[in-house]
Order: sequence, then structure tokens, then C-alpha cells
Amino acid sequence: FLSDGVVGMKTALARTYPKAHFQRCLVHVMRNICAKVRVDDREKIMNEFKQVHQQANKEEATDVQHDFYTKWAKV
Repeated sequence: FLSDGVVGMKTALARTYPKAHFQRCLVHVMRNICAKVRVDDREKIMNEFKQVHQQANKEEATDVQHDFYTKWAKV
């Protein structure tokens, strides 16, 4: 299932479809990030965030995501 961050959705899906996978909509994730960062940093942050989802495999994506969070966590 793909959804926004509506409260209770993940829990309801797990109860109803226990074997289903849940993913938060990337557009909504990106909008949330944009709402929390300085306007001057948005383009750079979004370009780096998009790199997570452009990796060839899960391991590479995880490494890029970790680097992203480490770099931008305290900005």
C-alpha cells in the first residue's frame, strides 16, 4: 500500500492485511521536508533526497539515505 501520513492508516492496514507492505508516498515525504527547511536550502536538499530513490539496490539506497540524514539532521 502507498499512502500519505494519515494517522492510523499503517495500523489499520496491518490489522486488515497483515502481510501487506506499506510505503509512505514520496511526494508527501518531500513536501514535509520542504516545509521544514530554509527556502534557500530546498533545491539542494531535494536533489540529495531524490538520490536515495535513484540507487540500483536497497543497500546503496540505505547508505545514501544515512548520509543524507547525517548531513542534514542539524541544519
